[in-house]
Amino acid sequence: MHNVAEARSEDDGGSMLERLGVSAEAEAVYWAMLKHPTWDVEEVAEALSLPESRVREALGFLAERAMIQPAAGRPGMLRAVSPKLGLTALLAHVEAELSERQQYFATVRASIVAVADAYDNGHERDEVVRLDGLDAVRDRLAELARTARHECATFTAGNALPPTAIESGKSLNQLALERGVAIRNIYQESSRNDPATLAYATWMASIGGRSRTVATVPMRLTLIDREIALLPLDVTDSSKGALEIRSGSMVAALCLLFDQTWELATPFGETPQLDEHGLNPQELTVLRLLNAGHTDESVGRKLGVSGRTARRIVADLMKRLGVESRFQAGAEAVRRGWL
Repeated sequence: MHNVAEARSEDDGGSMLERLGVSAEAEAVYWAMLKHPTWDVEEVAEALSLPESRVREALGFLAERAMIQPAAGRPGMLRAVSPKLGLTALLAHVEAELSERQQYFATVRASIVAVADAYDNGHERDEVVRLDGLDAVRDRLAELARTARHECATFTAGNALPPTAIESGKSLNQLALERGVAIRNIYQESSRNDPATLAYATWMASIGGRSRTVATVPMRLTLIDREIALLPLDVTDSSKGALEIRSGSMVAALCLLFDQTWELATPFGETPQLDEHGLNPQELTVLRLLNAGHTDESVGRKLGVSGRTARRIVADLMKRLGVESRFQAGAEAVRRGWL
């Protein structure tokens, strides 16, 4: 009989795996299954002196990181993949999480640089204005909607619009459209599955607004007359507030990003087009995320869908590719020229 501490002492790489986010229990379960490939959950739990529920939690953690897989020819059983494959998959997962954090810090850094440049170049302070809190952002958006002259363009992240956003948006957008202001919205593909958001986009189309969808929206963004841009202070939490930017070069770059995304997006009411490999934009995005080492949960967050929906999409792609792990799916998609 072994306990978790004893299992860790047998593994020279224990401290390394802990730095990669693997708990002592999950690590012990992995090595136990690797050394005893025929063991089931009950046997692993008994050997490690752990409750079966904790072992199953560890198995879920390891499966998400492609360190265990279904055992071929043994329905309902799992096996630990070789350390070479399993630890490589674990490292890819950690690298993907670090990449997400780096992207977030890059956004913050860009905001800081924008503010610094405004001062260093002698620009007026009001070229970059900080709006603290959701109420300040909503009040400013309402003001901009009433003063816009030509166009309002937005990126809307998430799989559904809050009811309050729909109600406030209806009156403001109708007023702007009646004044001749063009309105373009880009939503995430997953928003098509939300009845309220779909109804809102349909209503917008009926009064002259245009909406399209892409698999993943780069960020929340509002552009007014191609002169003013609103970006969230924190890309992970828009309730913290926003930066209002009037700097010509930065707004021009954001307008270019929006225009390029608009050209690739699918209009509401139309079915997304399949590429030459039979992949729709959402499936292609999932393969790119898998190839970068993202987990099902991370894929779900990027797409704005539930973890269960993400797992279903991933499982279907794995079946089409004929592979057994998420790590293999990305590599096989590259080998076939799908990416």
